[in-house]
Amino acid sequence: MSKKTLIVVGNGMVGHHFLEQFCASPAAAGFEIIVFGEEKQLAYDRVHLSEYFGGSTHADLAMGTLEWYTEQGIQLHLNEQVTGIDRENRTLETPRGSYRYDELVLATGSYPFVPPIEGNDRPHCLVYRTLDDLDAIRASSEGARTGVVVGGGLLGLEAANALKSLGLAAHVVEFAPRLMPVQLDADGGALLRHKIEELGVQVHTEKATKAITEGQDARLRMNFSDDSFLETDLIVFSAGIRPQDALARASGLDIGERGGIVINNHCTTSDPHVHAIGECALWEQKIFGLVAPGYTMARTLSAALNSDQEAAFTGADMSTKLKLLGVDVGSIGDAHAQTPGARNIRFNDEQAGHYRRMVISEDGKILLGAILVGDNSHYDTLLQYALNGITLPENPETLILPESQGGAPALGPDSLPETASICSCHNVTKGDICGAIDAGCSDLGSVKAETKASTGCGGCTALLKNVVDNELEKRGVEVSKDLCEHFPYSRQELFHLVKVNGIRTFRTLISQHGRGHGCDICKPAVASILATCWNEHILATDHVPLQDTNDTFMANMQKNGTYSIVPRIPGGEITPDKLIVLGQVAKEYDLYTKITGGQRVDLFGATLSQLPEIWEKLIAAGFETGHAYGKSLRTVKSCVGNTWCRYGVQDSVGMAIRLEDRYKGLRAPHKVKMAVSGCTRECAEAQSKDFGVIATEKGWNLYVCGNGGMRPRHGDLFATDLSDEELIRTIDRVVMFYVRTADRLQRTSVWMENLEGGLEYLKQVVLEDSLGIGAELEEHMEGIVSTYQCEWKTAVEDPEKRKRFREFVNAPSQNDPVQEWTVERGQRRPVLESA
Repeated sequence: MSKKTLIVVGNGMVGHHFLEQFCASPAAAGFEIIVFGEEKQLAYDRVHLSEYFGGSTHADLAMGTLEWYTEQGIQLHLNEQVTGIDRENRTLETPRGSYRYDELVLATGSYPFVPPIEGNDRPHCLVYRTLDDLDAIRASSEGARTGVVVGGGLLGLEAANALKSLGLAAHVVEFAPRLMPVQLDADGGALLRHKIEELGVQVHTEKATKAITEGQDARLRMNFSDDSFLETDLIVFSAGIRPQDALARASGLDIGERGGIVINNHCTTSDPHVHAIGECALWEQKIFGLVAPGYTMARTLSAALNSDQEAAFTGADMSTKLKLLGVDVGSIGDAHAQTPGARNIRFNDEQAGHYRRMVISEDGKILLGAILVGDNSHYDTLLQYALNGITLPENPETLILPESQGGAPALGPDSLPETASICSCHNVTKGDICGAIDAGCSDLGSVKAETKASTGCGGCTALLKNVVDNELEKRGVEVSKDLCEHFPYSRQELFHLVKVNGIRTFRTLISQHGRGHGCDICKPAVASILATCWNEHILATDHVPLQDTNDTFMANMQKNGTYSIVPRIPGGEITPDKLIVLGQVAKEYDLYTKITGGQRVDLFGATLSQLPEIWEKLIAAGFETGHAYGKSLRTVKSCVGNTWCRYGVQDSVGMAIRLEDRYKGLRAPHKVKMAVSGCTRECAEAQSKDFGVIATEKGWNLYVCGNGGMRPRHGDLFATDLSDEELIRTIDRVVMFYVRTADRLQRTSVWMENLEGGLEYLKQVVLEDSLGIGAELEEHMEGIVSTYQCEWKTAVEDPEKRKRFREFVNAPSQNDPVQEWTVERGQRRPVLESA
């Protein structure tokens, strides 16, 4: 019996997923399968498209391999466009020939909408959709200073991030009154705009472009309907998508009034032998522009072609959890409260930069939707309430309040029903995960391989891990300590891999010992490990994509969009001349000045472009970076010691300076604070620090693993009456043992609490050298000391690194263009809006 022919037009994410599903089904044996892809590359992950500018290649983003297609017996035609369909004879045409089909699947996706603006076809006017598009953007960026993205939606903000990664001053032009108008309300959009502008991307809302003409100071000029204009070197259109339905339209299939191939619940078109899935398909007058609904369509069609009459596409959840330019954004269900009788609960913390909105039913029992900006830690819990109809607690506002204000803890895995959707991309429920574990899966990786959970957009990774860990523990299985899904190792194990194998880049580490592209968990952790091992500059080309926001600009971002300048003042000791310089710089740039509890003079209110200028002046005066932005040594606080104080028994200032000069710049799992007190009166509050030193008549007492702040803990007395050299050697060993063995973002206090054997074990390792690694730890520390560099000095002397601090090229001045200021107590302060 001869086989039938199934042709799939489109080799994108949805088309590839359909092939995976169908090839694993019984019906596949009865078909010859032919696939046509318009692009020259094999199907790749568009969700992580922006990582292409961070060093990822097509091979990194590819959804499968040519070998897989061959193994499945699929005839793959890449770079071959289908030009026509003859439904009567069931054939289709390409420039290379004619092909007959029995069943035809259209997975043609969508194309970028380019607004009908005069001049939109000029050189350097581009779109952001494919790898070829990104190559064109990269080529256009050569010699460019400024780039504009037209469109402030999901893809538009991704494109803006891409322009920033190319070293351009980025702008976003949006026709609507706010960013992401589909997902966010006015308050959420305003906060997102504020945060994005803090990162150096200028946002222009309510702007309609009339024409694009030749620029005077740049390649192009965008002329707006309000008679203003913006000059730029390149323009990227990302103003939405339109269904790619030209083939279907030409063949006479039913098309929606505003486009899209009309399908029924089985993903079949008006022709029973032609089917459509993904962004080209119109179901119930709706186009679904996310990958998860496309995957659901793919699974539905595969089941239907296997004669499953119950298989049906009935819509899809359009909730999204994203990180746009490093900013958390979440949107769930009926986020705009369109349901009759819907009520709203809002939490807006302007100090922390967190906005949360819950939309609940009129009776207050059901969560209908939610909006999150600045913090997605509540997303998984809110999503489960919405998707599963879980009855809200008596005081539903506790679901979005911080714990310090009575907020409820996250919804635990045991609270979720078996039908709870964990991964919407692949329609994986909690019951599916439990079934996979019962069938033999014993870790997160094997569960993902079996169920495909978290292999789509990746937004469910944290929830999936919680469910898997919980179910394994209930079955008595030891839970994996892997850093994240991309590395089957703990942070400690990764540290050893990097050190022993001489690995110097994240790309090398993940290619040799990991999988995928990395995430916001592993990238900063590996960045810290690489810095500790090799002490290379954090703005080196290979390291920049790994850094968090503060490290990226080597300054702490403030709530009003400006940055702080924190020069190092070892031991709090400063000369009059240096004090004068700080005053002169603060006065010249109109900076707010404050003496902190860590014996620093902090300068607040600098714009991004001012940072290199200010640091040049401070470095010339003998200052160094204080590393206030990094997970590293922050300060070594001290009293005045025996030089001035009648109670002092040792030179606490001299020792504080020595410690700070030794450990400055050391990258660690978390920030580290030290203090030195000149006597037992403890004026420097040493016992509340990670490393506290208190003078005695015979030397120094060392306290370790204390912590102030949110989790106060006194340090433990570790050693007594140490000489200067003994003190340094002991701290060297403890510091390096902590750096090597702590988990990511783990303070020394928590590290000690979790260290098997606790304080006594640490004493054995450090004081008795029970592991025989004492000399190695000291040598490693000595290597870090000898290779120290002031990161700001290196940055201001390197023209390429300075490019990262270019701000708004077309702004009339260097002052922050969005912030209002007032004068209070003699200094300029930002005007804070009322909550």
